[in-house]
Amino acid sequence: MKQYRIPLDYENFCSKILEAEPKIRFAAVYDSWAKRVAGGLRKGLDSIVSEHDENELVNLSVINWKARKDMSKVLGKTIYTLAEHDNIKRFSFYLGEENMLLLSTEKDADTNRVVDQVIKLYHKNQN
Repeated sequence: MKQYRIPLDYENFCSKILEAEPKIRFAAVYDSWAKRVAGGLRKGLDSIVSEHDENELVNLSVINWKARKDMSKVLGKTIYTLAEHDNIKRFSFYLGEENMLLLSTEKDADTNRVVDQVIKLYHKNQN
């Protein structure tokens, strides 16, 4: 018997991520065309990048995601990537073949805690 996976409720997923860790500033899911599917900036915060710069960062993340997919034949599937900047940390989590979670945190966020919580929530919300 073939099993069908119920699609993840990405809006709820992003909300749960923001609830789980106060150091997370931004959690949003994008498709492979860089279109936002769900999520956004934590309420009460101002974005540190302009809308134009945000779009540019998303496009670059999608390009990197597609390049990593090509390399997965050699290295295995990428789970997440991290870029640590002077002011924030930016994470990309790969949610199957179709979607990607982009996350930004305060600079002092515990990287291992953030990664563990996101992966745990992803698996919990898939069931």
